[in-house]
Order: sequence, then C-alpha cells, then structure tokens
Amino acid sequence: MDNPVFACYTFYSTLLILKLYTLAVITGQLRLHKKAFINPEDALRHGGLEYYRTDPDVERSRRAHRNARENIFPFLFLGAVYSLMEPDLFIAHIHFLVFFVARVVHSIAYLFSLKAPTRSLAYIIAQVPCVSIALQILIKVGLHW
Repeated sequence: MDNPVFACYTFYSTLLILKLYTLAVITGQLRLHKKAFINPEDALRHGGLEYYRTDPDVERSRRAHRNARENIFPFLFLGAVYSLMEPDLFIAHIHFLVFFVARVVHSIAYLFSLKAPTRSLAYIIAQVPCVSIALQILIKVGLHW
C-alpha cells in the first residue's frame, strides 16, 4: 500500500464489496421472511411447494443487487487502472467517494422505493466519476501508444 491512491481505491472498493454482500443478505432474509423461494428444493425445506414462487419485495431486492453488480464491477476495473496512473490523491479520492455515496443512495432508493427521480439521479451521479476515470485512462493510454 505504498501508493496512497491505490490504498484509497482499496478502501472504497472494499466498502462496495461489503455493500454487495449486504444486498445479498437482505435478499436472502426477504426470501425467508416472505417465504418466496426460487428453487423448489428450498420451498420444500421451508414449508412446501406453495412457497416456490416470486414476491415483489424479493424481486425488488434482487434487482437492486443485480444493478449494484452491473455498476460496481466496471468501477473495480476502472479504479484499479486509474490508481496505477498516479493521479492526484485528492481528485482520486473525490472520484471514489462520489461513486461510493451515489451507489449507496441508489441501493437505498431501490430497496425502499424512494420517490423518483432519487434512484435515477443517484445512478447518473455515480456514472460521472466512472466516465471521468475512463476518459483519463483513454487519454493517458493514447498518449503512450
């Protein structure tokens, strides 16, 4: 961890991975609470095949988790490469922090059905640092190619 930008990236990336785990646990707990299982063997274990079904709250949680994965995994790649480019620590920290906070807000908005456009704004705000990082990578790579 001699690279302070990489250490900062590692901190926020770890928080984002923990957020992914948290969303998975929430989905699992909702399945148990709502008795809505996607596999028949799970339904049988928890009361019978009548629980082999979908539930709107479980499906919302699954969508929140899927959306988080779809957005966090590209950030993990972009952030790692960006960290190796030796950017300014303050600027990098702002990029990582904005992405993290916006993704947390997005997940909360998704899980709790917050009024529109909360979720959409959080999504857009989280994309700004990712696009910025991607452009910086392309510019730096383009100059050395």
